Amino acid sequence: MIRYIANRLLQAIPTVILVTILVFLMLHFTPGDPAQVFLGDRHSTPEQLERVRAEMGLDRPLYEQYLNYMSNVLHGDLGRSLITNFPVDDTILTRIPHTLELTLASMLISTVLGVGLGMLAALRHNTIIDTIAMAFALLGISVPVYWSSLLFILLFSVKLGWFPPIGQGSLDRLVLPAFALAFVSAGALARMVRSSMLEVLNQDYVITARSKGLSERVVIFRHTLRNALIPVVTILGLTFGNLVGGAVLTETIFARLGIGRMYVQAVVEKDFTLVQGTTLFVALSYVLINIGIDLIYVFIDPRIKYD
Repeated sequence: MIRYIANRLLQAIPTVILVTILVFLMLHFTPGDPAQVFLGDRHSTPEQLERVRAEMGLDRPLYEQYLNYMSNVLHGDLGRSLITNFPVDDTILTRIPHTLELTLASMLISTVLGVGLGMLAALRHNTIIDTIAMAFALLGISVPVYWSSLLFILLFSVKLGWFPPIGQGSLDRLVLPAFALAFVSAGALARMVRSSMLEVLNQDYVITARSKGLSERVVIFRHTLRNALIPVVTILGLTFGNLVGGAVLTETIFARLGIGRMYVQAVVEKDFTLVQGTTLFVALSYVLINIGIDLIYVFIDPRIKYD
């Protein structure tokens, strides 16, 4: 098992490096100058711009800037923000709790809704319940997260006044962004659970379990659901990654101080080191999530072995 994890981590290194290269090049080839952003709206002279660019290291060749950045990363230093001059790792660490709070809440909601609707649709196959559940799932897949966020604000905040529209700190301010973010992933999860459950329900061992007189609860939860969970766990892992990505829009719309909103601000301000550090953090999170999914497979299905 340890050898397998080590091999997966080694295989992920080229992917992470490629991500950092692509982000680095895209940042440097997009219009805008971090030095000009740093100086603000003041009437800066060319000499001032050159001085600030030299202090930021932006006057060096691109390959030298990248190699210097990666060298610092390998030594555990993500650099300092070009705009605030704060350490990038400290800046990310201060925002992680807010994003994790939103992501985990959305994950819980999407799992309950997705698994519940998927099971209900599979057990009531070809009935009106199945149709309604899949219509909800299709709606969730079709609606972009920014649109669902705006609709939730309009309905539950502006019209009904049940929840505050923006901000964070209290539980009621978490409800709208969590449900808006979970709405999209719950639809995809419900469709996968339904498909997987229908496939397992037709297996011989399920028919045999029912012929033995086992209760429907035992058949569903012990024999059917567990064997249907492997593809569902894969979707759950990808969903977690998508929720982290969706937090960029959700945190911006709901004015939450998480990694997503920080990332948007860093891109607008051309804060190269902060964007690169955040991208590296998200890429590593994806890698670890995928490895965690593979390990969960072993506990769900003992037949799976990693040698």
